[in-house]
Amino acid sequence: MSEYIQVILLAVLQGIAEFLPVSSSGHLVLAKHAIAQMGITPAFAWDDITLDIALHVGTLGSIVVVYRHDLLRMLFQPRLLALLFIGSIPAGLAGVFLGDFRTEYFSNRMTVGFCLIMTSILLLVAQQVERCRFDLSNLPFPVALIVGLFQGFAAIFPGISRAGSTICGGLIAGMDRTSAARFSFLLAIIAIGGAGTLKLKEVLLDSNVPVRWDLLTTGIVVSFLVGVLSLEFLLRMIQANRLGYFAIYCALMGMTAILWQMISP
Repeated sequence: MSEYIQVILLAVLQGIAEFLPVSSSGHLVLAKHAIAQMGITPAFAWDDITLDIALHVGTLGSIVVVYRHDLLRMLFQPRLLALLFIGSIPAGLAGVFLGDFRTEYFSNRMTVGFCLIMTSILLLVAQQVERCRFDLSNLPFPVALIVGLFQGFAAIFPGISRAGSTICGGLIAGMDRTSAARFSFLLAIIAIGGAGTLKLKEVLLDSNVPVRWDLLTTGIVVSFLVGVLSLEFLLRMIQANRLGYFAIYCALMGMTAILWQMISP
């Protein structure tokens, strides 16, 4: 399998799973295990971290395009900026202090499997909750922190969907569906950008890291285009209260990952 095909497949996976509530990090862990078990020399062997940054840059661009009007309005809404800052604190702390711990101990199929099942449970809960007391205009700061705690939890465990957990957290705390999704993805801009900055720092400190600009550009473009489509699709599914479909998928994928680990450790 050529390097370009591998990068395109990973970029498609990233673009879909980053926004659909099925955990992009968990799916990338499973995809890399599959590539390794098939005996294929991975395209990301030259530098896994740099490729990961590139794919996240693409999906970050997707959010910016879809929510460009919200981002422009934020320039004149300091309260919304404050809400996003408060909501980003837990994930920021988790990334700084637990990033290496996550990579070392949780990047295996068994952990991903159990976390995907947990994501399934979260989505089923979100399917049933609809309090609709808050939107972004009257969102209390404690509710923003609650949503941020859900995001921080997802930042630790690959397999826990960031989108799914934050949307679920918002719904449980009383937000309406549209506002919960908007707040979730505005938070994602900070979360993805912050995580990418930390990883970029690792790359810059390592002078021996080669840069394959052809593969990086391919990954960015593909993950961006797929990300726009998947984000628009998710917003329609949230409006239609169809998160249960993603819950079923996560449960099946979680059980598959656990069985895979048991059969082929």
